[in-house]
Amino acid sequence: MTDWLGPDEWRAVALSLKVSFWATCLSLPFGLWVAHLLARRDFAGKQVINGLVHLPLILPPVVTGYLLLTSFGTQGPVGRLLEPFGIVFAFRWTGAALAAAVMAFPLMVRAMRLSIEAVDPKLEQAAATLGASRAWVFVTVTLPLILPGILAGAILAFAKAMGEFGATITFVSNIPGQTQTVPSAIYAFLQVPGGESSAWRLVIVSVIIAMSALLISEWLARRANRRVAA
Repeated sequence: MTDWLGPDEWRAVALSLKVSFWATCLSLPFGLWVAHLLARRDFAGKQVINGLVHLPLILPPVVTGYLLLTSFGTQGPVGRLLEPFGIVFAFRWTGAALAAAVMAFPLMVRAMRLSIEAVDPKLEQAAATLGASRAWVFVTVTLPLILPGILAGAILAFAKAMGEFGATITFVSNIPGQTQTVPSAIYAFLQVPGGESSAWRLVIVSVIIAMSALLISEWLARRANRRVAA
């Protein structure tokens, strides 16, 4: 494998793994909170929140990337606030992680929300009647039952982050060794003569990672359904 991929290809794969890892880890707690909120709470504006969560799936990725650039860029309102603290997203790998997290967030939330909705609320109510607090009910009853769903959501988000292109290239450009992920590298290789072989190798790597993630996600979903049914 080391000889099969060249240095530029390895850098793209390593950066994609780094970006996807941090995008998944940092968005996981927030995704779980949003999923639980949408699955178990009724409140004014719930459909608006649900629509905003799924908006990245509907909008063209370039639009999402442009919105991130105008908000988190050095001239954007959020970017100007964060820059004095040394936090910069535009044209950095951290921006690629942010773009990947935003694009993968809907898939993560949906997987976890379906897992939470599959849990019988009576189990949570029974624990509450025994004096357990809401947080303790979630930790001791809900969380163990939805753990496969959480893992499935995280894996789907990781795979989506690995394949993100439009929002990433709009927000952080395509800088080799800094912001060039696997999809960006494939695009760059296709623009130069003789780059097809490198592009094909990265395509194969992408397919293997995506298929592995889908198979693991399906296995975890089936396990979660059996666990809840039992």
